[in-house]
Amino acid sequence: MADHKKHGPLAGTRIVEFAGIGPGPFASMILSDLGAEVVRVDRPSDGPPERGAVMTRGRNRVTADLKNPEQREAVLRLLDHADALIDVYRPGVLERLGLGPDVVHARNPKLIYGRMTGWGQTGPLALTAGHDINYIAITGALQAIGPKDRPVPPLNLVGDYGGALYLIVGLLSGIIAARQGITHQVVDAAMCDSAASMMAVFSDLMAIGQWQCQRESNFLDGAAPYYRPYECADGEHFSIGSMEPQFYKLLCEKTGFNATEEERTNPANWPLLSTKLEAIFRTKTRAEWSALLEGTDVCAAPVLSLAEAPDHPHLAARQSFITRHGIPQPAPAPRFSATPAPVPRDSVETTLADQIAAWS
Repeated sequence: MADHKKHGPLAGTRIVEFAGIGPGPFASMILSDLGAEVVRVDRPSDGPPERGAVMTRGRNRVTADLKNPEQREAVLRLLDHADALIDVYRPGVLERLGLGPDVVHARNPKLIYGRMTGWGQTGPLALTAGHDINYIAITGALQAIGPKDRPVPPLNLVGDYGGALYLIVGLLSGIIAARQGITHQVVDAAMCDSAASMMAVFSDLMAIGQWQCQRESNFLDGAAPYYRPYECADGEHFSIGSMEPQFYKLLCEKTGFNATEEERTNPANWPLLSTKLEAIFRTKTRAEWSALLEGTDVCAAPVLSLAEAPDHPHLAARQSFITRHGIPQPAPAPRFSATPAPVPRDSVETTLADQIAAWS
């Protein structure tokens, strides 16, 4: 039996990841970070194997030509011992290769068949190519982000990596259900579905008349003077989130900003108040504003680059980043008191035969 305390909360859970980009590797990284045994099945390549990548850490890696009957049968033998698989192909690809749910479940009915796509397994766009920006575009998420004149892609955090988190929820929920006797489970994790789900709070706000569909018109999208970043004297930026009256009052006290609570709550005043605060924040550097405001109930923090983030005192104290082979990278998250996650290891190349033997 796995030592969950030593190896993390998912110790003893076995997952096969079919290699891909974006959400598949990210989901696998998190599952591996939390102690699952994840085996990544790479396609044959003429180039050198990928090494040292953050997103592929913690896995055993095997190479298999899925069009080769013998190698395909070996992958099936590996899946015989797995709790879940991650399919990152377009709908129907693994079926054509002889690795679809019917085939896999006939051998291992308890396996959770996790399918990670942009458009999902059904619908008129299911077989169409797309990327994160497209999946979030149809859900209302992309339209809501950015300045008034144009929407701005929020990196690929909402579609790709938000979608990966929904895949993880689906896989772990399926594994729990399998332990209760529910079998032949297929999880259809579509990035468009997950992006739509993440917009739930804004659907709620719109329903009660507190959200407009025009960008920079709402209290969370950069329009409100008390919830936005400001440029500092050195060209860097500093973020303010003084949404509650008591926090806003403290912001005014510490910055010398003179605006009443009544003025703050009227959106008609926001452009003028923002202009005044812009002038105030340009009087000091980011470091000076950090010294004055950070760590207070103003709800304030410097806007850091990815290169700067690991050195922030709070993140450094919590060890939110680790460094491996000279590469700073995020530490496993979330944290568990009784079953702490293991320190991530490098990916290890092995053979299908050796991996099957290890799991048999």
